[in-house]
Order: sequence, then structure tokens, then C-alpha cells
Amino acid sequence: MAFVLDTVNNAKQTPDAAQPWAELGLKEDEYQRIRDLLGRRPTGAELAMYSVMWSEHCSYKSSKIHLKKFGVVGKETPMGPLLAGIGDNAGAVDVGQGYAVTFKTESHNHPSYVEPYQGAATGVGGIVRDILAMGARPIAVMDSLRFGPLDAPDTKRVLPGVVAGVGGYGNCLGLPNIGGETEFDPIYLGNPLVNATCIGVMRHDDLKFAKASGVGNYVVIYGSATGPDGIGGASILASETFEETSSSKRPAVQVGDPFMEKLLIECTLELFQAGVVTALQDFGAAGISCATSELASAGDMGMHCELDRVPLRDETMTPEEILMSESQERMMAIVTPENIDEFMEICRKWEVSATIVGELTEGNRLVIDWHGETIVDVDPRTVAHEGPEYDRPQRRPEWMDMVIADDANALPRDNETIAEQVKALVASANLCSKTWITNQYDRFVRGNTVLAQPENSGMIRIDENTGLGIAMATDANGRYSYLNPYWGAQLALSESYRNVAMTGATPVAITDCLNFGSPENPEVMWQFVETILGLVDACRELGIAVTGGNVSFYNNTDGVDIHPTPAIGTLGVIQNVADRIPMGFANAGDAIVLLGETKCELGGSAWTRVIHEHLGGTPPVPNLDAEQKLATLIREASEILVSAHDLSEGGIAIGLIEACWRNGFGAHVSLPHTGLDNVANMFSESPARAVVTVAADDVEKLHELCESIGVPMARIGTVAQGNKLSIDGICELDLDELREASEATIPEAMKGV
Repeated sequence: MAFVLDTVNNAKQTPDAAQPWAELGLKEDEYQRIRDLLGRRPTGAELAMYSVMWSEHCSYKSSKIHLKKFGVVGKETPMGPLLAGIGDNAGAVDVGQGYAVTFKTESHNHPSYVEPYQGAATGVGGIVRDILAMGARPIAVMDSLRFGPLDAPDTKRVLPGVVAGVGGYGNCLGLPNIGGETEFDPIYLGNPLVNATCIGVMRHDDLKFAKASGVGNYVVIYGSATGPDGIGGASILASETFEETSSSKRPAVQVGDPFMEKLLIECTLELFQAGVVTALQDFGAAGISCATSELASAGDMGMHCELDRVPLRDETMTPEEILMSESQERMMAIVTPENIDEFMEICRKWEVSATIVGELTEGNRLVIDWHGETIVDVDPRTVAHEGPEYDRPQRRPEWMDMVIADDANALPRDNETIAEQVKALVASANLCSKTWITNQYDRFVRGNTVLAQPENSGMIRIDENTGLGIAMATDANGRYSYLNPYWGAQLALSESYRNVAMTGATPVAITDCLNFGSPENPEVMWQFVETILGLVDACRELGIAVTGGNVSFYNNTDGVDIHPTPAIGTLGVIQNVADRIPMGFANAGDAIVLLGETKCELGGSAWTRVIHEHLGGTPPVPNLDAEQKLATLIREASEILVSAHDLSEGGIAIGLIEACWRNGFGAHVSLPHTGLDNVANMFSESPARAVVTVAADDVEKLHELCESIGVPMARIGTVAQGNKLSIDGICELDLDELREASEATIPEAMKGV
């Protein structure tokens, strides 16, 4: 059937023409609202724009009413006010010495299931362009990944592709991957989570905002040509649930070209340096529909574009397809007429294609023509910022009472087989060595990586002369959030905050990626709202800001919603990276000290999962005041601390083993007599705890600091030469044997891939 152009005039003359609004993901009332806004039926091109921009992924229609609660947290960090926050392409914070750091996390979950390599790769590419659009040079990436069971057949398809995509794209860009996490759980089978983080740095004066201004200024598309890949990709895939037929969605996944993105980065940074860009918007979900409407709306301007000027890889594409395409490595710039020649010359230098496709106009209309015919005439605010807003029903799940009553602390505990239980934990999918994954990532490219996995958090040097640096960690625990979404959110934030603090950095702000099931399920919406409230209350108490983030709904396969999984990324600042504190034991004879209080808190723990395949009771109780005191102590004691390692999943058993492994030491330990049995003492996951080492002569100085700040402290042992971890009265562990078991798990599961 021949393509028939649907113009605005034609739409006025054919008000009753049938349109595929349902197939594009719109509800009937949403389609009617579009007609009411326009005073007529939309053209096909307008319908395409509204459908992608009003999708859950782009419009946040089910979440924005609740995300407004973050406004009460304030915009102050310990370093001063936020430079950019919620609503901008990415958050930006002052880190001192005239530098600003911008960082953000985004999800690419559904595309990564459909096409693991390209889904993950373009997730990295997209978040890098968000950082670039703020005026910053991207300096590092991180990732937070969730998969189904490690031994599931589909995991052999999804895991290698996702890891190769994350590593391949980031490595080609020359960006170090400095940290993250990977976990496995049956709840993510068929719906993996791929959350990508990027960090960028700039001078304060270089900060850019995506707000079009200046009547007569040019609208320029530069970067890759537009193709049919990714039509409705992230915007549509991330706004619906998955069924067994998902393989039919493969054409909707974008295809990335990291080498073009590298050229685009260098070209864009030179354009900024030359001062020839008035405003900039990256092409992410919704492609040209997003870039044009958001730039015009944020700048309160009109815009006129000629769509037939857009460079195409496929000349048969229709206007609707061009508007919806999510082809990668593209940017849209606003450039003054007097700067256009220099802009084009810089693009030619970097061999980056650039084309003028329109100009800014008076008024508030976004008008798009196709070969002289007007196919779009809308108020850009109605497309980009005034979409649907739903206050969906919420209901606390009835099953929660039964789950909570199934108390994990009452599970049978065998205190005589601790060594066997430890070995089971270190070889389990979630606590085993992740080197099979992280060895595919370049952690040290660019030469400014100070700490990277498996350290507590990643750390990057910002200034070579002063040593100014930043640390960042991402953490999530869906099991905790399943048991109590309010506490689960606070525990994820607490662990991320604690990991950053362990390096000696000061936590200042967070980004988040909130992964949930279907918002049309009232129980999921209750989990989501509880999560928001937990984060708001925690950030207020900790005195850190929320810079923005991402919401990913419809993580639901065949009617099964994932556990609520809020991934929290915490950014910290350290004045001199030479003062960093590593996680590993470093000197035989150093004193090992336990900081914090251990309680019997086994709900949602690694021990219950591995030893009992159990999920019930309540998670550990967050202690935000204790987290702050612990962070303060680490900073004030940094001159005497030889190492510091947070305690979290797996408790002190795993914490001690990891600290020994890092530099090949052993240890003699005697745990405090707290009234707990051996299982609780070894595997409890009480928050606000750490294991640190100091020289024996500095124990008293550390004790004085602990008393003054109010952090419980117990000297529990001594670092030793050799490969034995001896825990008095409990077990003696062969660290080489445990390491061998830990390092074998993922390679064994991936044999034959």
C-alpha cells in the first residue's frame, strides 16, 4: 500500500479517520485528550509524537505526582546548593575548586532482554549523552545488573550479551567502569534490570541547560543519520509488560556505534569550548519527538523544522518513523546565525555530519513540515511537559502479613557447621567473585581511576594538581524492599552511602533508578510510594540531596512483578585522593576493629537465601543516625586507618573474607560476646557497621574518636600472614579454598557460552 501523507489540513477535513492510537500504547481517554488539545484529530505524525512522549518511560505519568515529594528534601548538599537537579538532563553538584560533577542513572531493562548486547550498549550510550548534554566531559561509568537464576538457560543468553554490551560500548569510548553490582534471583527471570550510570566533570561556567532561546537561531541535528532501528524502542518497550512473544520486538531495540559516539563527545566538547552552542539536547527515548518538543518547551519558544532535511540511512522511512526513531549517537543544538559557520567547521573537523533542520520562532508552536506540507502543529509543552498525570490506586498487599510472620530469625540454625555454611555463601551466585564480569570492563583507562571494583566504591581523580576526587557507589536489595519497601529503600541508600564513606569521601548527593512492576497493580503502586517516602525521609536525615534519576515501571513478565528494586547511587567528595582508604587488610600485625552494633537481623539476608531458600520476616532496621556517625568517624580517623570495609550482605563473615582476599592476608579473630549465637554473629546484616584496621599503636586513638562521636567499637583480632582466617570458637577457614570456590561459580555456569 502506498504511503499517504497526513497533513494538518487533511486532519481538519477528515475528523473521523481511524487512527492506531491503541497500537501505539495510548489509552482511549489519552487519545481523546489529544484531540481536545488540538481541537481536531491529530495527524499521523502528531499521533506518533504524543504516543512516545506520553509513554510511561518519557512522561512519568504514573510516578511524577509522587516524585514531587523529593522537593521537600531541599537542594542543599554538604558542599552547597545543587547546580542542576530534578528536571534537568542530569543532576550537577559543586565539588569544590571550581569543579562541578554531573551524574545520573538510567534503565534499559526491556531492550536488554529483547537484544542483550545492543540493549545494554545503547543504555550506556544514552546515559553518556545525558552527561555530555550538561556540558561535562564523561569520565566514568558504572552499572547495576539483575538477572534470573545463574543456572537458568535464558541467563546464558542474557548475561553474556549484557556484560559484553556494557563493556564493549564503555571500553570503546575510553571510559573506565569503576563499580556497580550484579545479582541473580528467580524474580528477574525474563525481566533483567540493566541500570547504567555515568559521571561527568566540568567547570562551573561550563554547565549547560536544554532550553532553546533566540528567535531566528538555527536548529541543527548532528551525529549519526536517522535509521529505522529503535522506532518506539525505549519509550514503548519500557512502557509495557513482557510476554513470551517478546522476540517480535527485536526491531524496536536501538543499534549503537561507540566509535561515532566518541567522535560526538569530542566534537561536542569542542563546540562548547568555542562557545558556538546556545542550547543542546541529546537524542534518547522518543528521538526527534523528544529533542524538538523538550527544547522548545523548556525555552518557552516556538520552533519550525523541515523533517525532510533530516539525514536518513533509509530513504523509505515515513515522517512518523523519523519522528519516533531512537537511532543512537545524535544530538540537537541551537546555534546563532553568526556562529553557524564555525559550528559546521568543527563538526567537519571531527567528521560528524551536521544539518540545519529548522529555526526558533515567536510564539509557542512546534511546527514540522514534510516537503512543504505541515504535518505537526502543536504546543510543545503539551507534548513534553503537560502529558497525563495519574494518581493510581495503592493498596498494601494482603500477603505481607503472612510473609512478615514467617520470621527469618526463627529459622533453624546449625552452629556446628559454620565453615560449610560460609563456603556455601562465598560460592553462591550473589556473593561469588564477579571477575568474570568485571574483567570485561576497562577500569583504569584515562589514568585517573583511584579505586575500582571490588573496592567499597569507585573513585576518580578530578584534578591532577590538588588531588581532588569523587567516589561513587550503587546499591540495591530487592529482597529487603519486598519485605518492607520503606526500609528497603533506606537500606539501599544506607549501603551506598556507607560504601562511599568507607573510602574517606564525604557523601553529598544521590541519583536513583527505581525499578518496579506494573503501576496498574495497586500493590506495586503502594510499594513505589513507600519507597519514595523512605528515600525522602532518609535524605532529609542524612542531609544529602536527590539530583534526579529514573523510574522504570512494567517490569512484569507473564503477570509476575519483580521485587521493588530501587538502585541508589551515592556521590561523595574527597579533597585529596592520596588520602583514600582501601578495603583490604595490608599489614600483618595490624589490629582489626569492628565498628557498629550487631543485632540478630537475618530477614532477607544472604544466609536465609543460600542456606534455607527463605524470604520472610522483616529486613534489618535502618539506623540513619548511626550511619552518619560511622561516616564521620571514618573521615576523622582517616589518617590512622589502614583499611575500611563496610559490612552488608553476608555479614561479618563475608566482610572479613573479602578484606583478607584483597591483599592476600589471613587473620585471627574473636567476635564480641553479644549474646548472639554463632550464626547470628557471623551472618547478621545489621547496617551501620564496618571492619577497619589500624596499627596496634593507634587502637587507643581510634577508641577515643569512637567514644567522642558515639560509634560502638570492639577490637576483634589481628591481621596475619598466611591463608587462614581463624575465628575463635567458631571455625577456621582456608582462604585459598574459599577463593577457588568463589571464582569458579560464574565461569562454570557460563561454560559453553
